This record gives sequence, structure tokens and C-alpha cells, in this order.
Amino acid sequence: MRRTHTTKARAAVLCTALSALLCTLATAPASAAQSTPAGWESIALRVDSAQRLSKGKAITVAVLDTGVQADHPSLKGHVTTGPDFFDDGASEDSDNWGRHGTAMASAVLKVAPEAGILSVRVLDESKKRDRTVSRGTSPIAKGIEYAVDHHADVISLSLGDAGNFVQDYSADEAYAIGRAVSRGVTVLASAGNSGDEDNSGSYPAGYPSVISVAATGRDGARAPFSTVRSHNAVAAPGVGITMAKKSGGFTTEDGTSPACALTAGVVALMLSHNPKLTPAQVRSALTTTAHHPEGGRDALVGYGLINAPAAVLAAATPAKDRTTPVKYTGKEHFGTPTGTSKVTHPAMEQGIWLSGLGAAGGGLVLVLVAILMGRRRRTGPRG
Repeated sequence: MRRTHTTKARAAVLCTALSALLCTLATAPASAAQSTPAGWESIALRVDSAQRLSKGKAITVAVLDTGVQADHPSLKGHVTTGPDFFDDGASEDSDNWGRHGTAMASAVLKVAPEAGILSVRVLDESKKRDRTVSRGTSPIAKGIEYAVDHHADVISLSLGDAGNFVQDYSADEAYAIGRAVSRGVTVLASAGNSGDEDNSGSYPAGYPSVISVAATGRDGARAPFSTVRSHNAVAAPGVGITMAKKSGGFTTEDGTSPACALTAGVVALMLSHNPKLTPAQVRSALTTTAHHPEGGRDALVGYGLINAPAAVLAAATPAKDRTTPVKYTGKEHFGTPTGTSKVTHPAMEQGIWLSGLGAAGGGLVLVLVAILMGRRRRTGPRG
């Protein structure tokens, strides 16, 4: 009789426990219903170890892109939608809205799952659209200003020129980035995807104060498409990266775009671990802890593949930020021993001048051809 009584009691306890578990699962928040699969990139960056130190809590990453599908299961509860500065009338159901931006937001949250995303639409999905818009200030500049004014901690720019000889430098964008950094906001941009084509430079990656992110493959070396530039600061995985699809579910993509977004997630972990970090200290922590290439750095991957946990640990005790504005003192020459004046030049010999004129004429023809070809693949999202 006692054994029977004990069996009945255990059965009652088990039923109660199962009922409680089912109730817990039924009331779980939607934001936890689905997460972006880790993929090889999480192993390469050592994300699990980094997340033991920080998960990005209380940090806002502004994703300036094509828009973000806020109700995607892996993003739900994390996204605040800002204005559409591209202003082309596209809706969320349009093919020109949200594919790329949704993917980038999911890459950020894969690394920093407790961060918030501020979505600001500054371009569409087409790689034929030119971001140098004639109706005033660049949409990208407007998006940066908005992100700063709405308390973003990090700005992620997975976008840029789509491989042209003629680059779209924008004074508005340069000014907006300078203002962001001066306000303590770290700005990152994808290095570009023209490394296996004409390897042309790219903005916003080329602006001062921007952390330019190159892409690596599974072997840790530069991905063949990743643009090679002296301003590249660090690198992150960019081949076969698992990200959210706007229509639901997940897909894999290549590009320096996901490399930038993953790095923005690492920066969110760093800032959550130490909110007082300045952009200069963020750059220093990323570059000093990265897996340096031979020689310490190069134009292929900058200071190398990011080491997420080491960067977060370095963020706890950063070096003192000694960056300050330096007034130009007006020295006569660029530097010794050349003695070359900034404002005067020696007379050019006639033969050299005529040769240069001929070369310039040929160069002009090449530039015109490049412009005509480039009009078919202007600015667009990276990846």
C-alpha cells in the first residue's frame, strides 16, 4: 500500500511540473521564438566566449540600410523603425525595401542578442540607384544625423559605391560622420566588394574616423571580393554568412556587408561592457586584439580578423584616449628633407608637359567609358 501511495504522489508531482513547463513555453516572448543560426562565423569570432562577458544590453545599433522587417521572428522586439530618408515611396511589401537591411540587422543581433536596432532607410535594394541625390542633403547624411540625435551608440553602414572609377565623396556625409564621432558614436562601414574587379575605393568606408571592415573567408584570409585599401581597419567573416530573409526564415550571403554588421555587433558587446568607451578606444581595442597578419597590418585585412572576447576584455580597461583636435601651424613645407612648397611648384619641362597632355587625353576617354559602364552598377547595398 505504501509503495502504491508513493507512486501516485510522484505521478501527481510530475503532472504538475509538466503543466508548469507548458505554461512557461506558451507565455514565452515572441522575441525568443527564433534566433539566427550561429554559422561558422560565430566560431571564427568566438562569439560564445564574448557573450559570457556581454550581450549588448542597453546598446542601440543604428542600421542605415534598405529598411528592416521588424516582425521577423529573429528581430521581433528589438527593432525601432525610424524615417525613410530615401523617400522613393516604396512600401514594406516592395521588392526595393528591406531585404538587405533585415539581413544586416540579424547579423548584428547574432553577436549582440540583447542590443536594440534603430532602422533608418537611406537607400533601396537596386544597385543602379545613385546615392548622390540632387534634391539636397544625402539620405545617408540625414540618416547619420538622425541616428546621432536619437541616441544611437553605434552606426553600421553596410553600403557604399558599387565599384566605379569616379567616387561619390559627399561633404554632407563627411560632416555628419565627423559630428557622430565627436558625439561619441562609433561608425563602421563595409570596405567594398570590388577586390576581384577594379578594386576601386569606396565611401563611406574611406571617410576619416570610419572603421572600415574587410571580409575574410573560412580560412581567415581576405575574401577574393573584399576591396583592398590602406584605410581598412579590421576584418570579419564575409563568406556564406547566415542571416534573416525578409520573407521569413534564413539564407546565406557573401559580402563585406555582413562583415561590417557582425563587427557592429562586437562593438555593441564592448560598449555594453564599458559604456564610457570613445570611438578611438573602440578602434584601438579592436585593432590591438585582432589576429594580426604578418607584419602587424596590411591593406588586405587591416589589423586582421576580429577576436570578439579579447576585444570585450580590452574594453574594460582601455588606454587613455589622447585624440584631440590639432591646429594647423602653417609650416612652409610638407616636410623635410624635400623642401617642397605647398603653394608653388617648379616649372614643368615642355616635353614632359606634352606627354602628360597626351596621357590625360587617353585617360579622359577611359574615364568616360568607366562612367558609362558604371551607370549600370552604381551605389547599392553591400552583399
